[in-house]
Amino acid sequence: MKGFALTLAAAASLALAALPAHAQQQKTTITLAAAKKMAEACEALSAKEGWKMITAIMDDGGNLKYLSRMDNAFLGSVEIAQLKANTSASFPFSTRQVGEIAAKNVPGIAHVPGVVTFAGGLPIVTAKGEHIGSIGVSGDTADHDEQCAQAALDAVKGDLGLK
Repeated sequence: MKGFALTLAAAASLALAALPAHAQQQKTTITLAAAKKMAEACEALSAKEGWKMITAIMDDGGNLKYLSRMDNAFLGSVEIAQLKANTSASFPFSTRQVGEIAAKNVPGIAHVPGVVTFAGGLPIVTAKGEHIGSIGVSGDTADHDEQCAQAALDAVKGDLGLK
């Protein structure tokens, strides 16, 4: 009886330990292929329009997944693109929305180190409402940066089940 109880306890422990791994497997993640496809879409629009962009894509933990710098893009835009992506990885809002929130409700947020309050960063949210990462684009006007970020999301909408 004692051996059976130990076996049952061990089996229950293994089953419980496997639950988080199983749940994690069900979550949508940004693959390297998807990140590259996003950057390529942004670059295609940029080349067509004559813009030189930096694209930073982060996972749901705010970790850099992929960074792309077009030829002759400003070096300073590398950090700006990453900051935009980090802002939209930290909050489920575009950096434009963070700016609007700062202007209307929470002015102090604009003074938090690393928080960007102008356009060019977008959260990556699935149709199920999962905030799975972000993209930050920099290199031209904030509006153009945001257009590139949106083109990148549109390119993987079906692949990642985005809304």
